[in-house]
Amino acid sequence: MLAFGDYLPRPLRRLTITDPDDIDTTLTAARRVVVVGADADLASVLTRLLRAELLNVEVAYVPRRRTPATRAYRLPSGRRAARRARRGTAQRVPLIRDDTGSVIVGSALWQPTGHEPLLHGEAVVDDAVLFDGDVAKVRVEPTAALPGLRARVSGQRRWLAGRAAQLGCLGVTVVRDGVAVPRPVRRSTIYRHTQGWLAVR
Repeated sequence: MLAFGDYLPRPLRRLTITDPDDIDTTLTAARRVVVVGADADLASVLTRLLRAELLNVEVAYVPRRRTPATRAYRLPSGRRAARRARRGTAQRVPLIRDDTGSVIVGSALWQPTGHEPLLHGEAVVDDAVLFDGDVAKVRVEPTAALPGLRARVSGQRRWLAGRAAQLGCLGVTVVRDGVAVPRPVRRSTIYRHTQGWLAVR
């Protein structure tokens, strides 16, 4: 079990807790790993599994309360998630990543850089244009079923679903599961990986 923070529900207290600093050794030897933490913690574990080609390891997610990832993948939270972590079965679901090889489990945002009021550029989801011009920001989320992700311009109700969302612009800040990438970029692609991850439900 990988515990990020001080939350540890009772059903998991007898499991061995591994220091997140030793995560690579744990993941290599595990058949199932329990991640107790936030969406960004789950994303970091899945990113390591992706890069190590260990996506056959089952992953149980136990957040304290509902999160964007639990809503996207229809996963429980709290004590219910803790019980499922031990007794649930794993099901392969879409794995969403970006062009840096980082996994996104709850949501990603494309938003203007600090000195720009709007995001100027063009974005497409598969072959459909999401926007062309100026927008406040864009939200991209994983989906539990294929095609794997959906995207929406802030302030609009319309979601576009597809396998990949691509953005070209003058400059964008990418925020993955609440964590902003330090440097702005001009292009960003978020897409479904060829192999999904094994979510314990």
